Amino acid sequence: MDFRIFYGIIVLLAISTGTVNAVAQTLEVSVQTDDNNYDEGDTIVISGNVSIVVGNTPITLQLFSEGNLIDIAQVIVAQDGSYSHTVIAEGPLWKKSGNYTVRASYGDGNIAEAEFSYSPKSAVILTTENFDVDAGSSGTFDVKYTIKGGTVKDMLIDEEIFALIVQIESTDEGVITLELPREFIGAEKQDGKDDKFIILIDAIEVDYDESGSGYTESRTITINFERGDSDIEIIGTYVIPEFGAITMMILIVGIMVTVLVARNKFQINI
Repeated sequence: MDFRIFYGIIVLLAISTGTVNAVAQTLEVSVQTDDNNYDEGDTIVISGNVSIVVGNTPITLQLFSEGNLIDIAQVIVAQDGSYSHTVIAEGPLWKKSGNYTVRASYGDGNIAEAEFSYSPKSAVILTTENFDVDAGSSGTFDVKYTIKGGTVKDMLIDEEIFALIVQIESTDEGVITLELPREFIGAEKQDGKDDKFIILIDAIEVDYDESGSGYTESRTITINFERGDSDIEIIGTYVIPEFGAITMMILIVGIMVTVLVARNKFQINI
């Protein structure tokens, strides 16, 4: 055997082995979810990167709950090394609350993991209560509310901007529904018809939903919030009006009585 060929083969093997080892040493995988907490029915977005794309090799994603496999998928990796996959948190395997693990595997031994917490509907806490709001010289009034994902710390009136300020402690993304009594707070157009409220969460304007139609004693609005949000400002066109409907009726009756007394006293013909 020609020793030159033999040594050439040895050199090629050494080079190829070194290249494989270099790739194995430098290939890195990352994985994360778009949130840290999910409820049943939520969409979980799993994404990440690989530092070196190896041909058409897909990345394998596995979801575990207490060591039990609940979902698996193989996802195509883009040319830039990125990948993304969505999972709906529902089904027969999504019954236990607690920490879940997502594992991303790429090639031989390249693994990354991330964790998130999950709560089924049976474990989601909904709080429904009445809050006694201080209305100053007008006394107090009740605001009925339901909240998920946090707790209500306080409700305050800001008469200067015609607002009810709801202070919350949000432990997760959630939702709050409030029944606002028209007698004390509202948003109306000049013709007396309902207008939209302006809703600010930590000084940022957000949308809201309103349920019910027609005139009722209260307006029911639903507002979504994110984890860490604290102040919800509900701004209308009036708050604790100086002359409410009842006060105005009393004022009108008082004026009529005054006119009648004056007419009888001075015998004025009207």
